[in-house]
Amino acid sequence: MAPKTRLMVCTVVVVLTGGTALPVAASSWTRGYVVGTYQYAFRYGGRPDFTRGAEIEPGVDCPHGSTTNFANPDQTRIALARQKWRSKQEIDWIVAPPGLDQVRDPGFTRLLIWDRAISYRGYKPGIETYVNPWAADDPGQPEVTSRIAEGFNLDGKINPTDFVSPDGEKGIDNALYRAGGCYASWRARDLTNAFSAALHQRYLEGGLYTMVIRISGNQDPMNDSDATMEIGYSPDKIVKDARGGIAVDYSYRILKSAQYTKLKAKIKNGVVETEQVEHLHTPRIARYYHQTGDTNLTKGKIRLNIVPNGLSGTGLIGGYRNWRDLYVENSFPSPRGAGFADIQLHEDHIALYYALRRKADGMLNPKTGQYDGISTAYRITLSSAYVVDADKSVKIPLQSDFYPPELWRRKAFESLKANIIKGIEARIPQAVPPGILEAGYPQLEQKFPVGLPGKDFFLKTLDRPHYPDGVGRDDDGNPIDDQGERIDSRGDKLDEEGDPLKPPQARQQVSNGAPATATMAQEQ
Repeated sequence: MAPKTRLMVCTVVVVLTGGTALPVAASSWTRGYVVGTYQYAFRYGGRPDFTRGAEIEPGVDCPHGSTTNFANPDQTRIALARQKWRSKQEIDWIVAPPGLDQVRDPGFTRLLIWDRAISYRGYKPGIETYVNPWAADDPGQPEVTSRIAEGFNLDGKINPTDFVSPDGEKGIDNALYRAGGCYASWRARDLTNAFSAALHQRYLEGGLYTMVIRISGNQDPMNDSDATMEIGYSPDKIVKDARGGIAVDYSYRILKSAQYTKLKAKIKNGVVETEQVEHLHTPRIARYYHQTGDTNLTKGKIRLNIVPNGLSGTGLIGGYRNWRDLYVENSFPSPRGAGFADIQLHEDHIALYYALRRKADGMLNPKTGQYDGISTAYRITLSSAYVVDADKSVKIPLQSDFYPPELWRRKAFESLKANIIKGIEARIPQAVPPGILEAGYPQLEQKFPVGLPGKDFFLKTLDRPHYPDGVGRDDDGNPIDDQGERIDSRGDKLDEEGDPLKPPQARQQVSNGAPATATMAQEQ
């Protein structure tokens, strides 16, 4: 990507005829942009004068504050007590493991134990909860109560439960915000400082994926009644300037294959409004490679606000997304597993599952009579760029080209999604596919402190996934046995570096004939 001298995008030519200047129709123009920030269009409603420590305060969006799931032993006890099949001793030991203060890293040890325990909260033992969320009780999800939200009126109606936009437009559909806007990791005065939003931003700027937009027309870049917008994936990483911001006017290629859509648009005073299309394909918001892919918004549309000089802009992307896809993508954001993330972020994605299903408001399924989609909006910022067509031979690169374990993680994630959706639809418990580090396996087996008194109790009592030797995988994609030990293709144990724990013993050759000494004795 090379910087170029910025060109004027709109010209007016005049010709002199009989001493009179006559304007000729404006020339065609094109403007390109690279997306600099990409986040859910959640709106914070807390009081700016609230200063009670690091607590994220209650507000008009979330009167009871942010989620506090698994924030302390009491919260974890409440979650585990919902399983009637657990004994009081089991719950007591999980919540406060005996001898925890004697180990080197008590916080991490407790996290691993809690992770394994909360991953099995079904109606009976042995059902992995995050793969089968329908099999667990609804823990309850604090939902947004504010009437103000960003987004679009996707259904053309004004319903009592709809939002009002910050500029007064009624009928705004953004049910995802209603369902998940009180999550602690997405709530902050400046959303870019919220934990999850900050992680998404880091990986966007770090080159995990790049999204670009190109707008063109034949009238004026700020006012055009017949413009065209293209949005899609770029194989080029975002370029930073000397201050760490998004560099202006660098070139990015756009791929016209997957994650690409071409839309009609109208521009009035710098506001670009696209048509509403049946399927809007764009790069999907992600912070790990296995989450990347096509957003595939149904009844999608885009609105941009471009500054007069064309160098930057802000905007919204909206439409209906399949709520099952959103559940999977948000529940398994980390290779560590869903329970691990829930404990760290004080969230409960089982509650999110029920909230998404409850708030679904689009994509009516005629067979079930239920909504498959939930209205969603994303907020973006733009920096001026030169967006050019990529060669047809260019494909979206595989992350495994740079880091091989990402390929099996992605395959495992796709298998996981298929199992979750199958279980939701059939109400039949599904297994955890190998390669998903769910329920703290094999981390608990590999990193459990030797000196903890209850080690055997936790390893034998708490459920976890089981696989034949060589089928399971560790963090780096290496084959392991059912106890979490790294093994080679013959089943021999290896150390962390992949070397044999014990030198292989020479195999004794067996002869079909009688021993030579016996033959000699008979001859004598």
